[in-house]
Amino acid sequence: MQTSTNLLKWGIIGCGDVCEIKSGPAFYKTEGSSLVALMRRDAAQAEDFARRHRVARWYSDAGQLIADTDVDAVYIATPPSSHAEYAISAMRAGKTVYVEKPMATSYRECEEMNRISLETGIPLLVAYYRRSLPYFLKIKEILDNDEIGKVISAHVRFRTSAQPQDSDPHNRPWRTQPEICGAGYFYDMACHTLDILDFFLGEIVGACGQKTNRIGLYAAEDTITASFCFTSGVVGCGEWAYAAPAMANCDEVEIIGTHGNIRFATFSFAPILVKTIHTQAEYIFPRPEHIQQPMIKSIVAQLCGCGKSPSDGISAARTNLVMDKILDRKS
Repeated sequence: MQTSTNLLKWGIIGCGDVCEIKSGPAFYKTEGSSLVALMRRDAAQAEDFARRHRVARWYSDAGQLIADTDVDAVYIATPPSSHAEYAISAMRAGKTVYVEKPMATSYRECEEMNRISLETGIPLLVAYYRRSLPYFLKIKEILDNDEIGKVISAHVRFRTSAQPQDSDPHNRPWRTQPEICGAGYFYDMACHTLDILDFFLGEIVGACGQKTNRIGLYAAEDTITASFCFTSGVVGCGEWAYAAPAMANCDEVEIIGTHGNIRFATFSFAPILVKTIHTQAEYIFPRPEHIQQPMIKSIVAQLCGCGKSPSDGISAARTNLVMDKILDRKS
């Protein structure tokens, strides 16, 4: 555990699975950053996480962590239903907030979080960490260099099988529960794809969709289609299915330009395939051990005055708005 007084001191609210490898270690492995406190409602699990990651203090109450005067910044890794509450409390306490995606359970909650950030002057960052990963930065470079010409359209295809617990009424994942997640798997997973398209192609200014629950394993929608358009005039469409047979599983985004196309995956890190009229290329990037570390590095740089994180409350709220429009939810 790093202890230098010059380090940015983080506290984590919600030390679940995502913190074990994806994010947690990055807070103490990133230069200029340290992890000094954590919170989990189950005190025994909080103590266990603290012991294994050599964190000095642990709490079972979020208010105690937010009140800890040694904590400079708070990472909120709870389910979305508590994001707004904890983020607003932390910002009002003067602490920078880095909150998991989706930013909140609705666009309306996102607006309130951004209002408090503006009112307090406290930075609000969101864990759309793909914006910092080399895999996706390579795609942005290709697009920005017009290697496939002027972009015409974007097409999303994502299908996956139902999870074993989805049909268990006593132990369903929170991601299937609209009151906790905001909607279903679409809200939890498709947000990554819609956000990275915002990063690549600009703001999505129009969106609509169709939703249904075809399998009936849980209350939330399990099959969604959508069409959307960007400020640039690029148009897009998408299909998401969360109870498909394994043989139909798919994770692909295709961006088509006047001179070629790019194909890539949101989750699997499949090779980036670029085809143009005259060339064909493949780019392979390994999955990082701690997938959020490049984003956390960018946040530390911003707070030290020598950089800027690519994902904040303003850009993240746009994704919530798009999802609400696709699902025809009143924000």
